[in-house]
Amino acid sequence: MKVLAALLLSLSLRGPQAAPKLPTPQAHPQRQGAPKGGQWYFAETGHAVYCYGPVRIVQQPDGDLQRVATFCQGDKLIVPLKD
Repeated sequence: MKVLAALLLSLSLRGPQAAPKLPTPQAHPQRQGAPKGGQWYFAETGHAVYCYGPVRIVQQPDGDLQRVATFCQGDKLIVPLKD
């Protein structure tokens, strides 16, 4: 009986076991690989687009030159610009 009482007493006095530490959430999580800064441009469609990359001039299949903004918000890599 004394052994049982001693076992129960030792289990209850052991204290809390260390719980695994959870990673602390960041205050402002950032997307990986997203460049900082950008600029608004007026697209050929008449909409404003926000792009991170430089403006380039590309040659059209018919030989004309077209200004395009690169790396725009959303999943658009190249957006033709209105001159």
